[in-house]
Amino acid sequence: MLPRGWRGGGLALPEEGVTLSAFRPLQAGGEGGVTDGQMDTHTQVSLSPDLGAMKTTWYCPLELPAEVSELEEEGVLYSVVTRQQHSATTCPGPSLSHSRCVKGGTVEGLVLHLLSCSSLGDSSFLPTFLSTYRSFTTPETVLSILTHRLELPPVVTQRRSTEERLEFNMAVCSVFSAWLSGYPEDFLSLSDPSPLLHLTSLLPSDPRGQEVKTRLLMIAEELSERDLLSPSPCDSDSDLSMNSLSDPVTSDFDVTTVLGFPAELIAEQLTMIETELFVKVVPYQCLGSLWSRRDKQRGACPSVRATVHQFNTLANAVTASCLLHTGLRGQQRARLLEKWISVAEECRARKNFSSLYAIISALQSNPLHRLRRTWAETDREAVQSYEELCQIFSEKDNYSQSRELLKEEGTSKFANLETKRHKRRTGVRHRERGF
Repeated sequence: MLPRGWRGGGLALPEEGVTLSAFRPLQAGGEGGVTDGQMDTHTQVSLSPDLGAMKTTWYCPLELPAEVSELEEEGVLYSVVTRQQHSATTCPGPSLSHSRCVKGGTVEGLVLHLLSCSSLGDSSFLPTFLSTYRSFTTPETVLSILTHRLELPPVVTQRRSTEERLEFNMAVCSVFSAWLSGYPEDFLSLSDPSPLLHLTSLLPSDPRGQEVKTRLLMIAEELSERDLLSPSPCDSDSDLSMNSLSDPVTSDFDVTTVLGFPAELIAEQLTMIETELFVKVVPYQCLGSLWSRRDKQRGACPSVRATVHQFNTLANAVTASCLLHTGLRGQQRARLLEKWISVAEECRARKNFSSLYAIISALQSNPLHRLRRTWAETDREAVQSYEELCQIFSEKDNYSQSRELLKEEGTSKFANLETKRHKRRTGVRHRERGF
Protein backbone atom coordinates (compact mmCIF):
# COMPACT_ATOMS: atom_id res chain seq x y z
CA MET A 1 0.00 0.00 0.00
CA LEU A 2 1.09 3.57 -0.57
CA PRO A 3 2.47 5.66 2.26
CA ARG A 4 0.32 8.46 3.57
CA GLY A 5 2.56 11.12 2.03
CA TRP A 6 2.02 9.79 -1.51
CA ARG A 7 -1.72 10.39 -1.29
CA GLY A 8 -1.53 13.86 0.26
CA GLY A 9 1.48 15.19 -1.70
CA GLY A 10 -0.25 15.37 -5.05
CA LEU A 11 1.99 12.74 -6.64
CA ALA A 12 0.74 10.58 -9.47
CA LEU A 13 0.13 6.95 -8.61
CA PRO A 14 2.45 4.42 -10.24
CA GLU A 15 1.11 2.77 -13.35
CA GLU A 16 1.75 -0.68 -11.88
CA GLY A 17 -0.63 0.01 -9.02
CA VAL A 18 -3.84 -1.92 -8.56
CA THR A 19 -6.85 -0.04 -7.20
CA LEU A 20 -9.37 -1.91 -5.06
CA SER A 21 -12.71 -0.21 -4.34
CA ALA A 22 -15.50 -1.14 -1.99
CA PHE A 23 -18.74 0.39 -0.72
CA ARG A 24 -19.88 0.26 2.87
CA PRO A 25 -22.98 1.83 4.45
CA LEU A 26 -22.70 4.86 6.69
CA GLN A 27 -22.96 4.24 10.39
CA ALA A 28 -26.28 4.85 12.02
CA GLY A 29 -26.64 8.34 13.39
CA GLY A 30 -24.01 9.83 11.07
CA GLU A 31 -24.53 13.20 9.44
CA GLY A 32 -22.79 12.38 6.21
CA GLY A 33 -19.32 13.10 7.55
CA VAL A 34 -16.48 10.84 8.51
CA THR A 35 -14.37 11.37 11.60
CA ASP A 36 -10.60 10.97 11.72
CA GLY A 37 -10.89 7.83 13.76
CA GLN A 38 -12.83 6.15 10.98
CA MET A 39 -10.11 6.72 8.37
CA ASP A 40 -7.32 4.24 7.88
CA THR A 41 -3.88 5.42 6.84
CA HIS A 42 -4.02 3.27 3.69
CA THR A 43 -7.47 4.26 2.46
CA GLN A 44 -9.19 7.13 0.76
CA VAL A 45 -12.80 7.81 1.67
CA SER A 46 -15.37 9.67 -0.45
CA LEU A 47 -19.09 9.99 -0.21
CA SER A 48 -21.51 9.09 -2.98
CA PRO A 49 -23.87 11.81 -4.25
CA ASP A 50 -26.93 10.34 -2.60
CA LEU A 51 -25.14 10.04 0.77
CA GLY A 52 -26.40 6.52 1.05
CA ALA A 53 -23.07 4.77 0.90
CA MET A 54 -19.46 5.50 1.56
CA LYS A 55 -16.78 4.44 -0.95
CA THR A 56 -13.42 3.19 0.31
CA THR A 57 -10.48 2.84 -2.07
CA TRP A 58 -7.30 0.90 -1.32
CA TYR A 59 -4.18 1.36 -3.41
CA CYS A 60 -2.00 -1.76 -3.74
CA PRO A 61 1.06 -0.92 -5.84
CA LEU A 62 2.88 -3.92 -7.24
CA GLU A 63 6.50 -4.57 -6.32
CA LEU A 64 8.84 -2.60 -8.50
CA PRO A 65 10.88 -4.74 -10.93
CA ALA A 66 14.43 -5.85 -10.16
CA GLU A 67 17.29 -6.43 -12.58
CA VAL A 68 19.77 -9.27 -12.06
CA SER A 69 23.22 -9.07 -13.63
CA GLU A 70 26.68 -10.56 -13.16
CA LEU A 71 29.91 -8.85 -12.24
CA GLU A 72 33.43 -10.29 -12.14
CA GLU A 73 36.10 -8.73 -9.95
CA GLU A 74 39.49 -10.20 -9.03
CA GLY A 75 38.55 -13.78 -9.80
CA VAL A 76 35.14 -13.67 -8.07
CA LEU A 77 31.81 -13.76 -9.93
CA TYR A 78 29.04 -11.77 -8.23
CA SER A 79 25.30 -11.85 -8.80
CA VAL A 80 24.15 -8.21 -8.63
CA VAL A 81 20.49 -7.36 -7.97
CA THR A 82 19.40 -3.80 -8.79
CA ARG A 83 16.04 -2.98 -7.26
CA GLN A 84 13.91 0.17 -7.37
CA GLN A 85 12.65 1.47 -4.07
CA HIS A 86 9.86 3.90 -3.29
CA SER A 87 11.47 7.18 -2.39
CA ALA A 88 10.35 9.72 0.17
CA THR A 89 7.95 12.56 -0.61
CA THR A 90 10.84 14.96 -1.25
CA CYS A 91 12.16 12.90 -4.18
CA PRO A 92 9.99 12.77 -7.31
CA GLY A 93 11.26 9.41 -8.60
CA PRO A 94 12.21 5.98 -7.21
CA SER A 95 15.73 5.33 -5.94
CA LEU A 96 17.98 2.38 -6.82
CA SER A 97 19.50 -0.11 -4.41
CA HIS A 98 22.25 -2.57 -5.29
CA SER A 99 22.98 -5.86 -3.53
CA ARG A 100 25.38 -8.57 -4.60
CA CYS A 101 26.37 -12.04 -3.49
CA VAL A 102 29.10 -14.44 -4.53
CA LYS A 103 28.07 -16.83 -7.30
CA GLY A 104 31.44 -18.47 -8.02
CA GLY A 105 35.08 -17.83 -8.69
CA THR A 106 38.57 -19.20 -8.67
CA VAL A 107 40.02 -20.77 -5.55
CA GLU A 108 42.38 -17.86 -5.00
CA GLY A 109 39.64 -15.31 -5.57
CA LEU A 110 37.27 -16.98 -3.11
CA VAL A 111 39.97 -17.28 -0.45
CA LEU A 112 40.99 -13.62 -0.79
CA HIS A 113 37.32 -12.61 -0.64
CA LEU A 114 37.36 -13.80 2.97
CA LEU A 115 39.33 -10.69 3.89
CA SER A 116 36.85 -8.29 2.26
CA CYS A 117 33.46 -9.97 2.70
CA SER A 118 32.83 -8.28 6.04
CA SER A 119 33.41 -4.77 4.70
CA LEU A 120 31.12 -5.52 1.72
CA GLY A 121 28.28 -6.57 4.02
CA ASP A 122 28.41 -10.26 3.06
CA SER A 123 28.45 -11.71 6.56
CA SER A 124 27.33 -15.19 5.48
CA PHE A 125 30.26 -15.86 3.16
CA LEU A 126 32.83 -16.68 5.86
CA PRO A 127 30.86 -19.44 7.65
CA THR A 128 29.63 -20.82 4.33
CA PHE A 129 33.13 -21.01 2.90
CA LEU A 130 34.63 -22.63 6.01
CA SER A 131 31.98 -25.36 5.99
CA THR A 132 32.14 -26.22 2.27
CA TYR A 133 35.60 -25.40 0.88
CA ARG A 134 36.92 -28.94 1.41
CA SER A 135 34.80 -30.11 -1.51
CA PHE A 136 37.02 -28.21 -3.99
CA THR A 137 40.31 -27.48 -2.20
CA THR A 138 42.40 -28.37 0.87
CA PRO A 139 43.30 -26.60 4.12
CA GLU A 140 46.94 -26.43 2.99
CA THR A 141 45.96 -24.49 -0.15
CA VAL A 142 43.76 -22.02 1.73
CA LEU A 143 46.47 -21.46 4.33
CA SER A 144 49.08 -20.93 1.63
CA ILE A 145 46.97 -18.30 -0.19
CA LEU A 146 46.23 -16.38 3.00
CA THR A 147 49.88 -16.51 4.06
CA HIS A 148 50.99 -15.15 0.70
CA ARG A 149 48.46 -12.31 1.03
CA LEU A 150 49.77 -11.44 4.49
CA GLU A 151 53.28 -11.20 3.08
CA LEU A 152 52.06 -8.26 0.96
CA PRO A 153 49.86 -6.21 3.32
CA PRO A 154 48.43 -2.82 2.24
CA VAL A 155 51.00 -0.05 2.72
CA VAL A 156 49.93 3.18 4.37
CA THR A 157 50.27 5.97 1.78
CA GLN A 158 48.48 9.17 0.96
CA ARG A 159 45.68 7.27 -0.76
CA ARG A 160 45.48 4.52 1.81
CA SER A 161 44.93 5.74 5.32
CA THR A 162 45.74 4.03 8.57
CA GLU A 163 42.10 3.03 8.94
CA GLU A 164 42.34 0.77 5.90
CA ARG A 165 45.34 -1.02 7.40
CA LEU A 166 43.52 -1.46 10.70
CA GLU A 167 40.49 -2.78 8.82
CA PHE A 168 42.71 -5.28 7.01
CA ASN A 169 44.28 -6.45 10.29
CA MET A 170 40.84 -6.84 11.85
CA ALA A 171 39.65 -8.92 8.88
CA VAL A 172 42.71 -11.20 9.13
CA CYS A 173 42.14 -11.79 12.85
CA SER A 174 38.42 -12.42 12.30
CA VAL A 175 39.05 -15.04 9.60
CA PHE A 176 41.64 -17.01 11.56
CA SER A 177 39.71 -16.71 14.81
CA ALA A 178 36.55 -18.12 13.21
CA TRP A 179 38.60 -20.85 11.50
CA LEU A 180 40.35 -21.89 14.71
CA SER A 181 37.15 -21.84 16.74
CA GLY A 182 34.98 -23.78 14.32
CA TYR A 183 37.41 -26.13 12.60
CA PRO A 184 40.62 -26.67 14.62
CA GLU A 185 41.01 -30.12 13.04
CA ASP A 186 41.98 -28.42 9.77
CA PHE A 187 45.19 -27.18 11.40
CA LEU A 188 45.74 -30.44 13.26
CA SER A 189 45.60 -32.32 9.95
CA LEU A 190 48.73 -30.57 8.69
CA SER A 191 51.76 -32.79 8.34
CA ASP A 192 54.30 -30.03 8.99
CA PRO A 193 54.08 -27.27 11.63
CA SER A 194 56.38 -24.91 9.70
CA PRO A 195 53.52 -23.15 7.79
CA LEU A 196 51.92 -22.25 11.12
CA LEU A 197 55.18 -20.93 12.51
CA HIS A 198 55.67 -18.79 9.42
CA LEU A 199 52.10 -17.51 9.69
CA THR A 200 52.53 -16.38 13.29
CA SER A 201 55.34 -14.03 12.24
CA LEU A 202 52.98 -12.26 9.80
CA LEU A 203 50.01 -11.71 12.08
CA PRO A 204 49.24 -8.26 13.49
CA SER A 205 50.71 -7.32 16.84
CA ASP A 206 47.46 -6.04 18.35
CA PRO A 207 45.66 -7.99 21.16
CA ARG A 208 43.47 -9.96 18.74
CA GLY A 209 46.50 -10.89 16.66
CA GLN A 210 48.35 -12.04 19.76
CA GLU A 211 45.45 -14.27 20.71
CA VAL A 212 45.40 -15.93 17.29
CA LYS A 213 49.17 -16.27 17.36
CA THR A 214 49.05 -18.05 20.75
CA ARG A 215 46.51 -20.57 19.51
CA LEU A 216 48.51 -21.28 16.37
CA LEU A 217 51.70 -21.82 18.40
CA MET A 218 49.89 -24.32 20.62
CA ILE A 219 48.74 -26.29 17.57
CA ALA A 220 52.24 -26.17 16.08
CA GLU A 221 53.66 -27.56 19.31
CA GLU A 222 51.08 -30.35 19.31
CA LEU A 223 52.00 -31.25 15.72
CA SER A 224 55.67 -31.40 16.63
CA GLU A 225 54.99 -33.71 19.57
CA ARG A 226 52.82 -35.93 17.41
CA ASP A 227 55.60 -36.35 14.88
CA LEU A 228 58.03 -37.37 17.62
CA LEU A 229 55.65 -39.87 19.20
CA SER A 230 54.20 -41.37 16.01
CA PRO A 231 55.04 -45.11 15.59
CA SER A 232 57.16 -46.35 12.72
CA PRO A 233 55.51 -48.11 9.73
CA CYS A 234 57.01 -51.42 10.80
CA ASP A 235 55.32 -51.24 14.20
CA SER A 236 51.96 -50.40 12.66
CA ASP A 237 52.20 -53.33 10.23
CA SER A 238 52.96 -55.69 13.08
CA ASP A 239 49.99 -54.39 15.07
CA LEU A 240 47.70 -54.98 12.11
CA SER A 241 48.95 -58.52 11.73
CA MET A 242 48.38 -59.24 15.43
CA ASN A 243 44.86 -57.83 15.27
CA SER A 244 44.04 -59.95 12.25
CA LEU A 245 45.21 -63.08 14.06
CA SER A 246 43.20 -62.29 17.18
CA ASP A 247 39.85 -61.94 15.40
CA PRO A 248 37.28 -64.33 16.84
CA VAL A 249 35.88 -67.08 14.67
CA THR A 250 32.27 -66.27 13.89
CA SER A 251 31.31 -69.92 13.56
CA ASP A 252 31.85 -70.42 17.31
CA PHE A 253 29.27 -67.78 18.18
CA ASP A 254 25.76 -68.99 19.01
CA VAL A 255 23.40 -66.52 17.36
CA THR A 256 20.42 -67.75 19.35
CA THR A 257 21.87 -66.18 22.51
CA VAL A 258 20.28 -62.90 21.43
CA LEU A 259 16.96 -64.39 22.54
CA GLY A 260 18.20 -64.41 26.14
CA PHE A 261 18.61 -60.62 26.30
CA PRO A 262 15.64 -58.30 26.75
CA ALA A 263 14.86 -56.17 23.72
CA GLU A 264 14.92 -53.09 25.93
CA LEU A 265 18.52 -53.81 26.98
CA ILE A 266 19.69 -54.37 23.40
CA ALA A 267 18.06 -51.12 22.27
CA GLU A 268 19.69 -49.22 25.14
CA GLN A 269 23.13 -50.51 24.19
CA LEU A 270 22.60 -49.67 20.53
CA THR A 271 21.40 -46.18 21.45
CA MET A 272 24.48 -45.60 23.60
CA ILE A 273 26.74 -46.61 20.71
CA GLU A 274 24.88 -44.40 18.24
CA THR A 275 24.92 -41.46 20.65
CA GLU A 276 28.67 -41.70 21.08
CA LEU A 277 29.14 -41.72 17.32
CA PHE A 278 26.62 -38.93 16.73
CA VAL A 279 28.26 -36.40 19.07
CA LYS A 280 31.56 -36.93 17.24
CA VAL A 281 30.14 -36.18 13.79
CA VAL A 282 31.81 -33.18 12.15
CA PRO A 283 29.16 -31.21 10.19
CA TYR A 284 31.23 -30.44 7.11
CA GLN A 285 32.14 -34.14 6.74
CA CYS A 286 28.48 -34.86 6.00
CA LEU A 287 28.84 -33.27 2.56
CA GLY A 288 28.31 -35.99 -0.02
CA SER A 289 31.08 -34.61 -2.18
CA LEU A 290 33.56 -35.43 0.60
CA TRP A 291 32.83 -38.81 2.13
CA SER A 292 31.15 -40.55 -0.82
CA ARG A 293 34.06 -40.16 -3.23
CA ARG A 294 35.90 -43.37 -3.94
CA ASP A 295 39.06 -41.61 -5.09
CA LYS A 296 39.60 -40.04 -1.67
CA GLN A 297 42.00 -41.45 0.85
CA ARG A 298 40.70 -44.02 3.33
CA GLY A 299 41.05 -41.75 6.34
CA ALA A 300 38.81 -39.01 4.92
CA CYS A 301 35.66 -38.07 6.89
CA PRO A 302 36.19 -40.55 9.74
CA SER A 303 33.20 -39.38 11.78
CA VAL A 304 30.71 -40.07 8.98
CA ARG A 305 32.35 -43.32 7.96
CA ALA A 306 32.11 -44.52 11.56
CA THR A 307 28.32 -44.09 11.53
CA VAL A 308 28.10 -45.87 8.17
CA HIS A 309 30.22 -48.73 9.51
CA GLN A 310 27.97 -49.08 12.58
CA PHE A 311 24.88 -49.14 10.36
CA ASN A 312 26.30 -51.87 8.14
CA THR A 313 27.58 -53.86 11.13
CA LEU A 314 24.16 -53.91 12.79
CA ALA A 315 22.37 -54.81 9.56
CA ASN A 316 24.80 -57.67 8.92
CA ALA A 317 24.41 -58.87 12.52
CA VAL A 318 20.61 -59.05 12.16
CA THR A 319 20.92 -60.99 8.90
CA ALA A 320 23.62 -63.32 10.24
CA SER A 321 21.68 -64.12 13.41
CA CYS A 322 18.81 -65.48 11.33
CA LEU A 323 20.74 -67.17 8.51
CA LEU A 324 24.21 -68.08 9.77
CA HIS A 325 23.24 -71.51 11.15
CA THR A 326 21.46 -73.57 8.56
CA GLY A 327 20.21 -76.07 11.15
CA LEU A 328 17.68 -73.65 12.66
CA ARG A 329 14.03 -74.60 12.33
CA GLY A 330 11.39 -72.21 11.05
CA GLN A 331 10.02 -71.56 14.53
CA GLN A 332 13.46 -70.63 15.83
CA ARG A 333 13.99 -68.17 13.01
CA ALA A 334 10.51 -66.79 13.65
CA ARG A 335 11.46 -66.12 17.29
CA LEU A 336 14.60 -64.32 16.09
CA LEU A 337 12.53 -62.14 13.76
CA GLU A 338 10.16 -61.31 16.61
CA LYS A 339 13.11 -60.42 18.82
CA TRP A 340 14.58 -58.00 16.27
CA ILE A 341 11.17 -56.45 15.66
CA SER A 342 10.90 -55.85 19.41
CA VAL A 343 14.36 -54.29 19.40
CA ALA A 344 13.30 -52.05 16.53
CA GLU A 345 10.24 -50.94 18.52
CA GLU A 346 12.42 -50.09 21.49
CA CYS A 347 14.77 -48.12 19.24
CA ARG A 348 11.76 -46.25 17.91
CA ALA A 349 10.69 -45.42 21.46
CA ARG A 350 14.17 -43.98 22.13
CA LYS A 351 14.15 -42.07 18.83
CA ASN A 352 17.19 -44.05 17.68
CA PHE A 353 16.30 -43.89 13.99
CA SER A 354 19.74 -45.01 12.82
CA SER A 355 19.57 -48.42 14.53
CA LEU A 356 15.88 -48.67 13.67
CA TYR A 357 16.59 -48.17 9.97
CA ALA A 358 19.47 -50.67 10.08
CA ILE A 359 17.23 -53.37 11.57
CA ILE A 360 14.37 -52.65 9.17
CA SER A 361 16.77 -52.69 6.21
CA ALA A 362 18.08 -56.09 7.26
CA LEU A 363 14.57 -57.52 7.66
CA GLN A 364 13.62 -56.12 4.23
CA SER A 365 16.66 -57.64 2.51
CA ASN A 366 16.07 -60.44 0.03
CA PRO A 367 17.64 -63.26 2.12
CA LEU A 368 15.17 -62.60 4.97
CA HIS A 369 12.21 -61.27 3.02
CA ARG A 370 11.78 -64.46 1.00
CA LEU A 371 11.60 -66.76 4.07
CA ARG A 372 7.87 -67.24 3.61
CA ARG A 373 7.45 -70.13 6.04
CA THR A 374 9.36 -68.29 8.73
CA TRP A 375 7.25 -65.14 8.31
CA ALA A 376 4.11 -67.28 8.34
CA GLU A 377 5.02 -68.60 11.80
CA THR A 378 5.89 -65.14 13.12
CA ASP A 379 3.46 -63.51 15.54
CA ARG A 380 0.81 -61.46 13.71
CA GLU A 381 1.13 -58.49 16.02
CA ALA A 382 4.88 -58.47 15.46
CA VAL A 383 4.36 -58.56 11.69
CA GLN A 384 1.84 -55.73 11.93
CA SER A 385 4.26 -53.66 13.98
CA TYR A 386 7.02 -54.43 11.47
CA GLU A 387 4.85 -53.18 8.61
CA GLU A 388 4.11 -49.96 10.51
CA LEU A 389 7.81 -49.38 11.10
CA CYS A 390 8.51 -49.98 7.41
CA GLN A 391 6.13 -47.15 6.54
CA ILE A 392 8.40 -44.71 8.40
CA PHE A 393 11.18 -45.26 5.88
CA SER A 394 9.00 -45.52 2.80
CA GLU A 395 10.63 -44.12 -0.35
CA LYS A 396 7.36 -42.47 -1.36
CA ASP A 397 7.70 -38.73 -2.08
CA ASN A 398 11.44 -38.80 -1.40
CA TYR A 399 11.12 -40.18 2.16
CA SER A 400 8.60 -37.48 3.06
CA GLN A 401 7.18 -39.43 6.02
CA SER A 402 10.54 -39.96 7.70
CA ARG A 403 11.44 -36.30 7.09
CA GLU A 404 8.23 -35.11 8.72
CA LEU A 405 8.73 -37.50 11.64
CA LEU A 406 12.28 -36.32 12.25
CA LYS A 407 11.13 -32.71 12.06
CA GLU A 408 8.28 -33.39 14.50
CA GLU A 409 10.27 -35.33 17.08
CA GLY A 410 13.61 -33.60 16.62
CA THR A 411 13.03 -31.30 19.60
CA SER A 412 10.55 -33.36 21.61
CA LYS A 413 11.67 -35.18 24.71
CA PHE A 414 9.70 -38.36 24.12
CA ALA A 415 8.60 -40.22 21.01
CA ASN A 416 5.01 -39.87 19.86
CA LEU A 417 3.76 -43.46 19.96
CA GLU A 418 0.33 -44.97 19.63
CA THR A 419 -1.24 -46.41 22.78
CA LYS A 420 -1.83 -49.81 21.15
CA ARG A 421 1.79 -50.29 20.23
CA HIS A 422 2.92 -49.08 23.65
CA LYS A 423 0.67 -51.61 25.36
CA ARG A 424 2.01 -54.38 23.12
CA ARG A 425 5.63 -53.51 24.03
CA THR A 426 4.70 -53.51 27.72
CA GLY A 427 3.15 -56.95 27.35
CA VAL A 428 6.25 -58.30 25.59
CA ARG A 429 8.46 -57.00 28.40
CA HIS A 430 6.28 -58.67 31.02
CA ARG A 431 6.39 -61.99 29.15
CA GLU A 432 10.20 -61.75 28.88
CA ARG A 433 10.52 -61.07 32.60
CA GLY A 434 8.13 -63.91 33.55
CA PHE A 435 5.19 -61.89 34.86
